[in-house]
Amino acid sequence: MSTCSTVSHDLAEPVSGTAATARTWLLLEQPGPWGVKALTSSHLDPVLGRALEAAAQDTGVRVALIRRPGRHADSGTPTDRQVYAAHTTPGNVWLHSATIRDPQDLLGLDFAALGRGEHTSFDALLRGRRHTGDPLALVCTNGKRDRCCALLGRPLAAELAASGVAGAWEVTHLGGHRFSPTLLVLPYGYAYGRAEAHTVKQVLHSVQEGRIVIEGCRGNSAWERPGQAAELAVRTTVGEHRAEALTVVRTEGEAPRWEVTVAHVDGRQWRVLVAQTASQPPRPESCGASVLGSPARMDVTAVHELRPSAALAS
Repeated sequence: MSTCSTVSHDLAEPVSGTAATARTWLLLEQPGPWGVKALTSSHLDPVLGRALEAAAQDTGVRVALIRRPGRHADSGTPTDRQVYAAHTTPGNVWLHSATIRDPQDLLGLDFAALGRGEHTSFDALLRGRRHTGDPLALVCTNGKRDRCCALLGRPLAAELAASGVAGAWEVTHLGGHRFSPTLLVLPYGYAYGRAEAHTVKQVLHSVQEGRIVIEGCRGNSAWERPGQAAELAVRTTVGEHRAEALTVVRTEGEAPRWEVTVAHVDGRQWRVLVAQTASQPPRPESCGASVLGSPARMDVTAVHELRPSAALAS
């Protein structure tokens, strides 16, 4: 039986506009096995997991668990845990890290402020500091959510770690199992699908130079799905690879059609027409799905550069 990722690949399903949405990512190291809902079905205290989910709700913060690539037998409660916070909105991109002993400390964070792009509480409460190491390469490997993440994600994470990628981590959930292996790169927050080790290394090298690889990119998590597709379409149209050059400044309309305004740091603007359609033919949206589905896709139908007067008026 074909896996959901094999079917998606064979049908050439586009990956643009499919990234998980989060303005800010909060990542907590949790070794050992993960369940379907990792915050409440891992060796993290489930009461704490539910409290973190509640604290992050409607703040723009997404909480996920991470672990180093390798075997995941229960090795007991770690003494020290790595924690990262990353804000992905262009113009205020940052990645901070801290080492903690008690994950309960995370409940003292100002989640609303984190979602707005303020790292004061993270630094003050957890003694956080700006991350100065390599970019983070977060590979979804949670096979309890979908077997493709285990079959394809774990070997990729292991290969990256074995080849010396210091920022390689496994992460609990990035959405879009059928695009496995899926990858999120921080600090800029761009997600990738159907990733391979050599392309990941190219992506990470580009990130170190402040640039984005467009090929295989699912979008920037800072934007909702129409904005993700629109921003990538403008990048492709004008050949723009600088990480923070473009911003989604306005999204008008509702499903299935939107007009998205994308602005460049040099003042140029574009109006991008995005249409939501259903992928055909029906296919498994995940390996655990009991019925075939027609997942929504974001199709860019037009990219119009606005005249300076029109851009000011918008």
